[in-house]
Amino acid sequence: MKYQKIRGHKRRQKAVERWRGKNLDLRLDLIEKYNYDNIDIVVHPWCDISIINSAFPEPKRKTKQLILNGLIDIYHSWKEQLDKIDQPYYLKIWLFESRFSKSQVVCAVGNRIDYYEDLFFEPKNVKQFKSENYGSLKIKLDSLKWEHCLDEDHIEADYIGKPEQYLTYKDFLEVRKWFNKTMKKPHRTTKLDDAVEYYSFKKGSVWVGGQD
Repeated sequence: MKYQKIRGHKRRQKAVERWRGKNLDLRLDLIEKYNYDNIDIVVHPWCDISIINSAFPEPKRKTKQLILNGLIDIYHSWKEQLDKIDQPYYLKIWLFESRFSKSQVVCAVGNRIDYYEDLFFEPKNVKQFKSENYGSLKIKLDSLKWEHCLDEDHIEADYIGKPEQYLTYKDFLEVRKWFNKTMKKPHRTTKLDDAVEYYSFKKGSVWVGGQD
């Protein structure tokens, strides 16, 4: 995978500040309609989908600090608003390492709470969150409780499908080749109650942070 160079860091950092400011208000209409809301890092280029065989490197240094500070500020702003609705809720920061650009703030009420509580797999060899790795944000991060989970990609056992589902038989063979190669990598297997089996491949850690 090739990585594209990111230019105009000051422009990116101004965009981060605009993203932060636009998302301090919880979208209560979505909460009422869907029982959840979340805010991703919607900042160019990290929110873009690459259409070529390349990617942008993860945010670094000052830009990464600004984004994480924005997530923390959004979390606290949403918490103040959720405390006023007088009902149980789920509110966490999902801090991904090393896929930092996947980080987000997530909240839920009602029947969506249990879904998010059980979303990530918690490994036996639990790590301790190292807030000192985030420089000047250490104090803010230490005000939250962090749980160590795994950042994983998931593939269902029937992912390949049947040849007739593909445009050409060659496409089917390419997907099957990729699937067989992927299955040789370390992974864990889970079978759901409806007998659906899927495979999970570790990509890093995700730290789930919030206040009790």
